[in-house]
Amino acid sequence: MAADPKVIVMGEDVGTLGGVFRVTDGLQREFGEARVIDTPLAESAIVGTAIGLAMRGYRPVCEIQFDGFVYPAFDQIVSQLAKLHYRSAGRIRLPVTIRIPFGGGIGAVEHHSESPEAYFCHTAGLKVVACSNPHDAHHMIQQAIRSDDPVIFLEPKRRYWEKALVDPRPLPDLVTGSVDAVDAAGAAVGLHRSVVVRAGTDATLVGYGPTVRTCLDAAEVSAADDDRSLEVIDLRSLSPLDLGPVLESVRRTGRLVVVHEAPSNVSVSAEVAARVTEAAFYSLEAPVLRVTGFDTPYPPARIEDHYLPDVDRILDAVDRSFAF
Repeated sequence: MAADPKVIVMGEDVGTLGGVFRVTDGLQREFGEARVIDTPLAESAIVGTAIGLAMRGYRPVCEIQFDGFVYPAFDQIVSQLAKLHYRSAGRIRLPVTIRIPFGGGIGAVEHHSESPEAYFCHTAGLKVVACSNPHDAHHMIQQAIRSDDPVIFLEPKRRYWEKALVDPRPLPDLVTGSVDAVDAAGAAVGLHRSVVVRAGTDATLVGYGPTVRTCLDAAEVSAADDDRSLEVIDLRSLSPLDLGPVLESVRRTGRLVVVHEAPSNVSVSAEVAARVTEAAFYSLEAPVLRVTGFDTPYPPARIEDHYLPDVDRILDAVDRSFAF
């Protein structure tokens, strides 16, 4: 916001309150009410207004307060935001970033713990990304805002309180160049690139958003208890998918388990499984297995631990893979 006066933030309670998760805390005091806008409780109006602002040269950042609140804006997102660039033969650009806290694990009430990513991944014209750690949260949001494409930016709400050292220095050409961001080791990482976050040799775990930490925990337990070396890959971008590192890993390990909180039916994991099977069939020693939420509405908070993929369910899938 300091670098570009055309970047504005808008959403329910993002100003005075700083957002329900305090992500925008202090921004209104620093940049004023004209750039950090507390909107009415009307998601369709928030996104519709952002579309108009983007057409006039602004870069709006919309906050959808909770994942389950995005559906009133669904028509604006899929019918207008995703299509205007194509419909106008490239004359109209819509650099709109829609931030959505997503996933479960915080003991919330109904409509406050959803995983709606598959809806948006299915929509041509939208980019969909999910950060999993403080480093990516810092750099990926900058990349998304500077992108000329509309970006659905998924923030795992149960990871909001994780902390880590982050290099705050601005990075060159955060969208279009070959160096979009850097990982912890200083390697170049684009907004739509997947990364290996733990090297391994025996099986591959793939996750995104909140489940990346769960996969890392599972890999730690597997190494200690079973002497298995599990490679963990963070997809980071769900649309477009970067499966290069996944395919390279599977060709070495021969086994793949895909993990996410969303239901398994017609999901990101289904697409990953299909593409990997098509491209690396002869490298697989077992079918691609999935550990996901169940094909039910998100359950009441007291039983959400039974719904969410955990270390035990992931390791059970790894055991089943080795049983083939």
